[in-house]
Amino acid sequence: MHSFAIAPAGLRPMWLLLPIGLLLLGLMLVFGLSLLGAQRARFELSADGLRLRGDLYGRFIGTEDLRAQAARRVDLAHEHALSPRLRTLGTGLPGYRAGWFRLENGEKALLYLTDDRRAVYIPTLQGYSLLLSPADPDAFLTELRRLSPAE
Repeated sequence: MHSFAIAPAGLRPMWLLLPIGLLLLGLMLVFGLSLLGAQRARFELSADGLRLRGDLYGRFIGTEDLRAQAARRVDLAHEHALSPRLRTLGTGLPGYRAGWFRLENGEKALLYLTDDRRAVYIPTLQGYSLLLSPADPDAFLTELRRLSPAE
């Protein structure tokens, strides 16, 4: 019996796999950050404004840009016009939606949504609205209105 080794492969196939591997690694990183954000998202209210902390879509929105007096608690099961329809740049996992979406009424919205029945809708002066799921929506709205100037 005679045994022959395979001829060594060139490096070219490895260079083709490198971008695919980097893309998969990047996707796993984004997915991991989204899962972490779903567990650690916070909404911080101060006299200066609202800070959304969590995953990649966190930001600060100044008090002057929040239409706090028009903010309200919503149940998306009954207010279909405010339901997220199209994800434009965001995370859509079961029980967690975050990022940029288009609502049924065509409005652009930034979401941090875990509970469709206990959501808070906040219009802004920046061309989009917020849909958030704070643990205590009523206390959140009370504090938001207290800290925001009358419109």
